[in-house]
Amino acid sequence: MIEVQGVTKKFGSFTAISEISFTVGDGSLYGLIGYNGAGKTTLLKTITGVYKADGGKVLLDGEDAFDNERMKQHMFYVPDDIYFQPYSSMESMAKFYNGYYPDFSFETFRKLAEVFGLDTKARLNGFSKGMQRQAEVVLGFATQPSFMLFDETFDGLDPAKRALIKNLINEYMQEKHASIIVSSHDLHELEGLCDHFGLINGKKLALDSSISELSENRAKFRLVFNDDVTEEQIRSAGIDLKSFKKDGKIIVITMKGDAKEATERLNALSPALIEEMPLSLEEVFLDEMEGTDYDFTQIFSK
Repeated sequence: MIEVQGVTKKFGSFTAISEISFTVGDGSLYGLIGYNGAGKTTLLKTITGVYKADGGKVLLDGEDAFDNERMKQHMFYVPDDIYFQPYSSMESMAKFYNGYYPDFSFETFRKLAEVFGLDTKARLNGFSKGMQRQAEVVLGFATQPSFMLFDETFDGLDPAKRALIKNLINEYMQEKHASIIVSSHDLHELEGLCDHFGLINGKKLALDSSISELSENRAKFRLVFNDDVTEEQIRSAGIDLKSFKKDGKIIVITMKGDAKEATERLNALSPALIEEMPLSLEEVFLDEMEGTDYDFTQIFSK
């Protein structure tokens, strides 16, 4: 378990993150969302102990993480800016990590390198940025950590490699009951992957919730009416509308409340068709953050 308790980090007079708290349980994947420059990397580096917190603390399975060598032997961080030793290969880096991580598995290392199609004997400085990122992911899984942190790991990867890494993260989390944090400026990258997520806005955590909690008592419907039906008519039927979109006779709404009760109320308007639809994480997120000053355009990129 990773516990972030009131963490603040300053650089001189500049406060990068302020009083951030959240928990990542065993076998849980926490999606950390925020636009570039919001403080995600600073937070991850504080969790890993690269930076010392100026306030608050980070606990790993109940132990203070800072300067805790034993616990850090079970944590792996894949940074946004990948760095390898000069002239190193994946093989030499594997031997380097093996000397620090007691659970390092050369079998896992070689199997995953083959899955990604990476030459473990080639110099890493000859790899593209995307290949270097994949190499670090392979090395990370080979350390078999209890805590894994990924910083914008999907950037620069083709769709097939992104899907492969997501599947590996999900499978590893379930098999090893690891606590995993994945940061991204793109909400779509985390949809269907994380079970909890937090939003950094204005140096603080503006939202911290499980997906199930956010989705609870929300519903989306597609409706077709023979007659013209307005937004006000749907509201007057007792529906707590969050969004209303009309295209001819087709109306799509999102709402808060019990879906079964809402269906009964909507049926009273005599629709020709009523269909409950799945809500996307983006729709839930937009509803939850309605009325805030968050710049949504930077996290809903396709």
